[in-house]
Amino acid sequence: MSTSMTDGDTAAADAQPSALGLLILWQLFAGPNHAYGLQKLFISQGKDRVVNLRSRANLQAAIKRLQRLGLVEVHETVRGEGYPDRIVYAITDAGREAARVWLREMLAESGGEYPDFIAAVSILFGLEPADARAQLEQRAAQLADSLADTEAQLKGNPDLPRLFLLEEEYRKAILTAQLNWLHGVIDDLKTGRLTWTQQWLAELFAALHPGEP
Repeated sequence: MSTSMTDGDTAAADAQPSALGLLILWQLFAGPNHAYGLQKLFISQGKDRVVNLRSRANLQAAIKRLQRLGLVEVHETVRGEGYPDRIVYAITDAGREAARVWLREMLAESGGEYPDFIAAVSILFGLEPADARAQLEQRAAQLADSLADTEAQLKGNPDLPRLFLLEEEYRKAILTAQLNWLHGVIDDLKTGRLTWTQQWLAELFAALHPGEP
């Protein structure tokens, strides 16, 4: 398999990422699946606390978008009695590349949409520990800059009644909490207290899902 990216691969990797799209791609790393199967897996994994899975239509729309981008493709159509035909999708090479690009971006960039970072953290194991730490360090640096700006706003308006600075107080509290958590995770990654390998992940998956390929 070639490791170079075609123009199509590059366009797909540069497409606007989404939390749900990222989770779909990473689930398809494990093997082809259909929308119903993906929805059941996400709910069993608690991913419905991260992205909106109340409607399967949202999931199907996200899959169709990934298909248009060339990140997933139809693998087969499963026909059975008692339920509609189910289209099984598989991830493409471009999808594998895009998933890694999106994961790094959602981990590193602090200006994304709310669920993006939580979705990315839920599959942090998709990157090697050193790579994951580098993305979190980049995010921490951005948040530190934002915190410094917020503290400057608070200190620069000593005569302004607190009522008009509450949003900055709240922002400072949130940024401080986020940074404290990030620094803890980064330190654990740096010292090896938090780590993983592909072999360990495979063994863990086999233990949690006996009988599955």
